[in-house]
Amino acid sequence: MNRTQWTIHGERLVDENRHIRLSTVDVELPDGVKFTQYVARMPRCAMTLVLNDKREALLMYRHRFIIDRWVWELPGGYVDAAEDIATAAAREVEEETGWRPSTMEHLVTYQPAIGTLDQPQEIYLARGARLTDTQPDVNEAEDTRWIAVEEAERMIQRGEIIGAATVIAIYRALSLPASRS
Repeated sequence: MNRTQWTIHGERLVDENRHIRLSTVDVELPDGVKFTQYVARMPRCAMTLVLNDKREALLMYRHRFIIDRWVWELPGGYVDAAEDIATAAAREVEEETGWRPSTMEHLVTYQPAIGTLDQPQEIYLARGARLTDTQPDVNEAEDTRWIAVEEAERMIQRGEIIGAATVIAIYRALSLPASRS
């Protein structure tokens, strides 16, 4: 296999804050074509698929203003720089839902849009959770519910679940055994 690489001729910062670094990169393709590409880099995110003994997933109903839609999603968020990823995933579940995961198991790491965006996404599996006294952040979700995995799959088909992490997690959950021995 002949591997050819793109040549990077420079990068210019457009904007940067703690949530995103946006730049333009001057690129040359192996055939000599040159162009400028926008590149966004964002912090690592960790989401958790929390499943109970009934094979129900803990999902949050929230409004996403960028697409102006109400959707169901997994709890999750940014991983702080020095934070353990599994710890961050569990922290986000409790902050956003009031439920504390019983276990944390890494399911998958992926990049959602590698042509323009560098944002590692980590999905964890928690088998079980207990309700705590933590009051969920009112800015995070309108509602939190336990929804059967099979119903969540139908919600994907109806367009009620559209976020990549949640779609990936639900489809993965369909192939998981009911419990581990």
